[in-house]
Amino acid sequence: MAFSIGELARRADVKVPTIRYYEQIGLMPETFRTEGQQRRYGKPAVARLAFIRHARELGFEVDAIRTLLLLQDEPDQPCAQADQIAKARLKEVDQRIASLNALRRELHKMIEGCACGRIGECRVIETLADQTHSHREWK
Repeated sequence: MAFSIGELARRADVKVPTIRYYEQIGLMPETFRTEGQQRRYGKPAVARLAFIRHARELGFEVDAIRTLLLLQDEPDQPCAQADQIAKARLKEVDQRIASLNALRRELHKMIEGCACGRIGECRVIETLADQTHSHREWK
């Protein structure tokens, strides 16, 4: 069964330019084209796009997704490399959570220190103006 790029986009819940981009960077293989140069896809393309979309939702970078797709194409090999990629992504997420928690603590501290008086005495404004309170780990 062959369908158009528009139908693939609808079935996979992605935009047509996204499919073209994924083909351009090698995440999606080039596909059969009609005499009029229209792309035609089958059900495996829907599954591959769903895989890519889910991996992107989990924050995997394009290179990691490319590697995971290559691994998926050879199901009899050990999964150590896939595990390593997932562990690296988990480490990034944990680091981001730690940064966000530090940011949250600092914001709570600023708000709790506010006397709700005049701007000239406002702890929020004072803290933001004080360059010594700048924390790079939030980024």
